[in-house]
Amino acid sequence: MNILLVGEYSRLHNSLKEGLEALGHKVTLVASGDYFKNFPADIKIHRNYDQGLSKKVKVGLYKLFKIDITSIDIKQQLFRHKKELIDYDVVQLINESPWAIQAKQEQSIFDFLSRYNKSIFLLCCGSDYTSVNFANQKRFRYSIMTPYFEGRIKQKTFESVLKYLKPEFKALHHHIFKNVKGVIASDLDYHLPMLEQKNYLGLIPNPINVDKLDYIDLKIDTKVIIFHGINERNYHKKGNDIFEAALTMVQQKFSEKIEVITARSLPYSEYIKFYDSAHIVLDQVYAYDQGYNALEAMAKGKVVFTGAEQEWLDFYHLKEDTVAINALPDAEKIAKKLEWLILNPHKLMEISKNARMFIEREHHYIKIAEKYLTAWLSRS
Repeated sequence: MNILLVGEYSRLHNSLKEGLEALGHKVTLVASGDYFKNFPADIKIHRNYDQGLSKKVKVGLYKLFKIDITSIDIKQQLFRHKKELIDYDVVQLINESPWAIQAKQEQSIFDFLSRYNKSIFLLCCGSDYTSVNFANQKRFRYSIMTPYFEGRIKQKTFESVLKYLKPEFKALHHHIFKNVKGVIASDLDYHLPMLEQKNYLGLIPNPINVDKLDYIDLKIDTKVIIFHGINERNYHKKGNDIFEAALTMVQQKFSEKIEVITARSLPYSEYIKFYDSAHIVLDQVYAYDQGYNALEAMAKGKVVFTGAEQEWLDFYHLKEDTVAINALPDAEKIAKKLEWLILNPHKLMEISKNARMFIEREHHYIKIAEKYLTAWLSRS
C-alpha cells in the first residue's frame, strides 16, 4: 500500500513508518517536527513567526484582525506540496488538529487530503475534543486538567488544551469524525473517552522501534541515578512540579545514595541520550497509560514513573510495580515509591528486565504496524 502519515508527536509516526516499510509498504511522513523536538519527516513543514520580532508582529495582527499568520503560512507550505499529498491508499492524521493551527485552516487541509486520497483515518493521540471534553466533565479520577481545576495553571497558559472545547474546534471535530473511515486510540488515556464513539476501531498501542533502542543493563555501583526530563511548555500538565517536590523529599533523606539529573526542553536526539546513565526516569503524573517517552525509556530498561493505573494493569494483565511505577498526583506517595526502590535495588533490576520484555511483547513496531494495516483494511 501507499500510505501518508500526517503529523508527528513523540516519534510515533516515525516508528510506525519504519514498521510499515519493514512489511513492504511505501510510506510518506509529512510533519512539522513537534516544536523543539524536531522529529524528522519526508516533507518537513516549518513553524514560522513563533519567536523574536516576527512573533510580536504575529500577535499584533491577531489582536487587531484575528489573523494568525502561522496558520496561513503552514497551509501555504503544505499546498506547495499538493502533488506529493495525493493518490494514497491510506492517509492517517495523528490528531484532529495535527498542525496546531486555527480550526478553519485545519479543516481546509483535511478536506483537501480527504478529497484526493482513497481512505482517511484519525489517530486519537494528544489533546483533542473527545479526551478534553471527557476530562472536563471529570470522568477521569485525575487528568491533565487536574492542575487547571486546582488553580495551578492559568487559563491563558492552558489555552493549548482548552481551545478544543471552543465552538470552532468542536465543529472541526464533528466534521472530521463524519468524514474519516475510522478512529484509533494510541493508549488508554484516549481509549477510555473513545469507547462511546460509533466509528472507534479500538486501541492500538504505540509502536516502538526496539531495533534502534538497545537494552542497557542496570549497574548500580554507589548511587541510584534518577532522571527528570522537563518540558517547560507542559510543566504542570506533566506533573513536573509534583516530581520536583518528591525529589526534594528523597534528596533530604538519601543525599548520599542518589544522584538526580534534570534536563529541560531538549531536542529529541539529545533527550534520549541524556538519560542513558539513569536507573529511574520520572516521566509524567496525570496519565493512566504510558506516553512515548516512557515507552522508549522502558525499552532501554529504565524504571519509569509514569501512567500505570489499574485500567492499564487490567488491559495488559499485569501486576502493580512489575513493569512501570504508577506516578500518582501525590508527592509523598511518589517519594515513598522512590525510597522503596533506593532501598531495594534488586527491584530495579527486576522491573528493568520486565519493562524491556513488555515493550517487545506489546509495542514492537512491526507487530503494531500489522495491527494498523488490519484496522485500515477493515474499513477500506
